[in-house]
Amino acid sequence: MNDKNINLKLARVAKDLSQDQLAELVKASRQTINLIETGKYNPTIELCLRICWALDKSLDELFWKNKEDLNNAN
Repeated sequence: MNDKNINLKLARVAKDLSQDQLAELVKASRQTINLIETGKYNPTIELCLRICWALDKSLDELFWKNKEDLNNAN
């Protein structure tokens, strides 16, 4: 996995939240949020849901990958 999550970062910035603030909302560390945004950590579905709820986004909007995206990553 080394695919940056730009959608997550954009949604966080649109809510005017720092990584620290989002981490506090979702009960994670700032380092975890940073690793997710940089594509170095694959979060659990529970953490994905908490992030989505905090940012008023769906799983599809923040975490969904198309088949073509996955094929191009390899």
